[in-house]
Amino acid sequence: MIKVQNLRKEFALNRQQRKELNTHDSASVAVDGVSFECRPGRVFSMLGPNGAGKTTTLRMLSTIFKPTEGSIEIAGINAVEEPQKARRKMGFLTGSTGLYARLTPNELIQYFADLYSIPKETTIERRNKLYDLLDMHDFQGKRIGKLSTGMKQKVSICRTMIHDPEVVIFDEPTSGLDVITAENIIQLIRDCKNQGKTVIFSSHIMSEVDLLCDDMAIIHKGKILFNGSMDYFRSSMQEKSLTGEFIRIVNESKTVEA
Repeated sequence: MIKVQNLRKEFALNRQQRKELNTHDSASVAVDGVSFECRPGRVFSMLGPNGAGKTTTLRMLSTIFKPTEGSIEIAGINAVEEPQKARRKMGFLTGSTGLYARLTPNELIQYFADLYSIPKETTIERRNKLYDLLDMHDFQGKRIGKLSTGMKQKVSICRTMIHDPEVVIFDEPTSGLDVITAENIIQLIRDCKNQGKTVIFSSHIMSEVDLLCDDMAIIHKGKILFNGSMDYFRSSMQEKSLTGEFIRIVNESKTVEA
């Protein structure tokens, strides 16, 4: 379970940044009063245009960023007050996460398993299941620095999942990947749901949202514009497609602001 209440994140602006943004404000607000819940056994998607606050929100959930205001509960743990305990309950996958280029996938996965104090037999069992799902056996002994983008993303997935987290956060997990690798990740998300995990992910690909999501939030300029089930979203649509309805909601918010 993920519970978020009145989440806010401000970033301090230096003189040059204020000049570039043409503002006298001392801080930029990236996320403003965001609240939602993600439940076990369901997939929650966060949608929004570039710069809407999606990644900032997910990084606060993963404890990379500390919120300026608000509360975050991860699997019953106060993630703001006890970030280290919360991290042990979650996995966070993002395309920008660095890997150790000189290590092999086997070495990297073992290293992270050791950090979580996972028994060797359990590590091997979980690793082999992930390798089967992601078709990784052929390159498990190669240096990560020599692998393709898709292969590296698969290694990141294994690192994210090796400790069998209760909560899994995916930040645009299929961005820039080939069709086969993207399908592997979609299958992993399905597996997480079937195992009763809490899954939250952001994506620009509406077909993935339509295929996977049970619940959804639309965020724009740091504020939630829609928060509800996919069934309700579909039943209340004014446009013919999910993409069209998403654009309508975002554009309508711009009109209100103007």
